[in-house]
Amino acid sequence: MLDLGFVRGNLEAVEEKLRARGADPAALLGNFRQLDQRRREAITAAEQLKARRNELSQQVATLKREGKDATAVMDETRALKEKLDELDKSATALDEQMRLALASIPNLTRDEVPIGKSEEDNVTVKTWGEKPHFDFTPKPHWELGEQLGILDLQRAAKLSGARFAVYMGAGARLERALIGFMLDTHTQQHGYTEVLPPFMVNSKSLFGTGQLPKFAEDLFRCSDADAEAVARGEFRDNDHWLIPTAEVPVTNLYRDEILDEARLPICLTAYTPCFRAEAGAAGKDTRGIIRQHQFQKVELVKFTRPDQSDAEHEKLTRNAEEILEALKLPYRRVLLCTADTGFSSAKTFDLEVWLPGQQLYREISSCSNFEAFQARRANIRYRRAPSEDNAQDAAPSQKADYVPVLSSIKIAFSQKAKPEFVHTLNGSGLAVGRTWLAILENYQQADGSVIVPDALRPYMGGLERITRQVQP
Repeated sequence: MLDLGFVRGNLEAVEEKLRARGADPAALLGNFRQLDQRRREAITAAEQLKARRNELSQQVATLKREGKDATAVMDETRALKEKLDELDKSATALDEQMRLALASIPNLTRDEVPIGKSEEDNVTVKTWGEKPHFDFTPKPHWELGEQLGILDLQRAAKLSGARFAVYMGAGARLERALIGFMLDTHTQQHGYTEVLPPFMVNSKSLFGTGQLPKFAEDLFRCSDADAEAVARGEFRDNDHWLIPTAEVPVTNLYRDEILDEARLPICLTAYTPCFRAEAGAAGKDTRGIIRQHQFQKVELVKFTRPDQSDAEHEKLTRNAEEILEALKLPYRRVLLCTADTGFSSAKTFDLEVWLPGQQLYREISSCSNFEAFQARRANIRYRRAPSEDNAQDAAPSQKADYVPVLSSIKIAFSQKAKPEFVHTLNGSGLAVGRTWLAILENYQQADGSVIVPDALRPYMGGLERITRQVQP
């Protein structure tokens, strides 16, 4: 969520940034100026009435002390109270309207994000690895998986409908191996702490990371979740929605908390299944497992100081890239243009893996810097630590006997400094199913078998090659 004061003071710049995203400022901001003006007028009027009420209260007290009739003044006080109640209700209603308006406005993209109208305007930043060369026509993963007996989409459809998968034998083990390999790499080499969060969250959490209210139709929800209440801006802590990504529960671990500066950056990684309704994906990627209602993912999440977030964004992106490099999967890094950047993001790098069976690159990770956008929605803040420089500047020259006392006062004062919003970042490290299919397509052999990447063999019990398996 954007800061109200910033939007108020930079409305034209906000409108220009929204146009760069391909959005209609009038549709998103509506009558923001009028609402803001009415809200401020109501607050000013209420403050004036409160000042008048205080004057009248003093007059009443004076009249009573002097034994004089205070009825007229008391009647005016009661009338002021009724007007104040009406103004308070009006200001509260206007506050709610402005809150809903701000909740619908996407984050503002960074100046270095290229302006564009579609994914065609994304900019390739780097390309890594050599595409494999085959002396045969490479097959797509859905053909390979079926022929090897490790991917059963037909039975998955019988169980759950379209956009689900059943992995069998070495296929199931490969999925599990990838999860273990990714988590071990991120925790043992990249310095992340592993988290295993709930796979269901409440609507307050989904609001915090930006999925609600805008993207409710893309989510699966339980019977206690009320989509109409969400549309009205009512977010609860006792309803349940299936998570679309581990970003939601992991980011919200610190919702409504103030973190110590010394703890930052906090780097967390989590494996979870993810659930997406794919409401806008009708007819897209209907073959294979590119776009699923349920899939596995290892997520990377960071909480940083604002001055750290650019460097930590680069580190997070490199952490995801190093998984691809360890698996020797060719990929490219793409800087998303304004129109393709996600709702909550200020800047996003997509990592796209090469799929020879389809002769194209496909997204396998999105690594985003949200700056304070999610932190403001979820109220995640940090407090700066006391500094020696500030202590020396704040304390006047005193006798030595008083130094300890002054230091204690100064430290207590510093600890009460105004908290600031953290910056949040996240990215897939990686999408497990898409890594699985990328291995099948890049490591396929002429006889239909698939070589297991060296990095995964310890997780596959030493298995070097996946060959055709007979399903039980």
